Amino acid sequence: MPLARRIPKRGFNNIFAKPLEPVNVSELDKFEDGAVVDAQALLAKRILSKCRYGVKFLGNGEVTKKLTVKASAFSETAKQKIEAAGGKAEVI
Repeated sequence: MPLARRIPKRGFNNIFAKPLEPVNVSELDKFEDGAVVDAQALLAKRILSKCRYGVKFLGNGEVTKKLTVKASAFSETAKQKIEAAGGKAEVI
């Protein structure tokens, strides 16, 4: 029997998954107050090196500036921190 059939198959690998690039909200302090932050702005500031499918903001760190953040996804804590600083979190 071939080796590929003898070894047990475990887990699931979604071949159609589109992995998002993670960014912490602490990186948002590199932008000016009142700026619009999207994937292109993150690439321009070299916070991201590539952005193939989209960006997800995670809640690690603090936000001190009022920003409009446009991303594919937000964690619940990231959304709360952005809105608590007076900004807006928009899902595109």
